[in-house]
Amino acid sequence: MLLPAITSAPFSSSLRLTNPISPHPRYVAVSISAQASPANSSYSVSDKDLESRGFVLHRTVSDLNLDHLNSVFAAVGFPKRDPDKIRVALENTDALLWIQYGKTQRPVAFARATGDGVFNAIIWDVVVDPSFQGLGLGKAVIERIIEDLRRKGISNIALYSEPRVLGFYRPLGFVADPDGIRGMVYSRKKKKN
Repeated sequence: MLLPAITSAPFSSSLRLTNPISPHPRYVAVSISAQASPANSSYSVSDKDLESRGFVLHRTVSDLNLDHLNSVFAAVGFPKRDPDKIRVALENTDALLWIQYGKTQRPVAFARATGDGVFNAIIWDVVVDPSFQGLGLGKAVIERIIEDLRRKGISNIALYSEPRVLGFYRPLGFVADPDGIRGMVYSRKKKKN
């Protein structure tokens, strides 16, 4: 299943980040510090380097096959998702970036962000196909999606992470529980009859 393109225009602004409420108890909410993030395109892996290794960067859902993306989600341990629900989520996404491997024409890395379009954004669904981990692709999508959000003037950027991968996000400027802020999860238990 392929999706049509969704595009948006970038805006400029500064960045001050805080931590929102965590939607899932096994994830840790983290946010990024403005001082720790590069102001402009100082990527750890350049676009040219990615291209020379056979990777193609995409910032729209154009040509994104949802079944292939779902395969990457499943490969990293996410539950299989309904493609129609993925489509709706992507239609409500403010920024996204995915990397396609040219030889297979399949997505191998992905991240997206949602928010209010002005102050706050949350990065979701950061995945790298296990066969392509260790090549800098996760860092490549995170660095670029942060820059895209900053260009739009987003002032608060957060993400949710399993504790085992917090070490991946810290060098990118993310911190857990900034200024002592803790996340909470809404969880209403059904009443027993």
